Amino acid sequence: MAITTKDLQHLFALIAADIAAQRDHLCELDGAIGDGDHGLAMDAGCEAAAKAVGALDPAQIAPTAVFNAAAKAFLNAVGASSGPLYATAFMRAGAAVKDRPELSDDDFLRAFAAMAQGIQERGKAEPGEKTMVDAWKPAADAALDAWQPGTTFPQCFEMAERAARQGCEATRNMTAAKGRASRLGGRAVGHIDPGAASAVIVIAAIAKFVEQHDG
Repeated sequence: MAITTKDLQHLFALIAADIAAQRDHLCELDGAIGDGDHGLAMDAGCEAAAKAVGALDPAQIAPTAVFNAAAKAFLNAVGASSGPLYATAFMRAGAAVKDRPELSDDDFLRAFAAMAQGIQERGKAEPGEKTMVDAWKPAADAALDAWQPGTTFPQCFEMAERAARQGCEATRNMTAAKGRASRLGGRAVGHIDPGAASAVIVIAAIAKFVEQHDG
């Protein structure tokens, strides 16, 4: 079932609502190893993206333009490190589905994988460095690996969400190689990375969207 611009507007609204609901929790996680504002930054970025996307005319706008509008709005709203990372993710998603009037399952999966790759390349991070890449990369890999005959599209994203949760949980035992937490050395161990935690919320919202859309 094709994913339209209107569907993507719903997706961005869903992500914004789920991030808003977890904003304080994300700030708490960030307070332990960062400067405590990750929830505020993600909330501001996702809300701005949802608002910008929601203002578009679905009859006139192709999916690529939706992702590009989200990228610009997110970046304008968030100066913190998550701003450029998610802006890059959305730009890459848009580039992956260029010229498509609506998205097939393949297109949407490609956009999802492009987001993960964009975040990894922009952040210059590898899995195991206690960043959002620890959630995003396994999620994209799991979805791509699962996308085979006999697997439904929602199942692919179920696998992605599970992999993201496992990846996020694994950050608890890591020292940080990037960002403010890297200054803490061993003291960062025992705390979940807030960027990985917010990535799980975004990926879970995408999985929920796919399930609703396909159901």
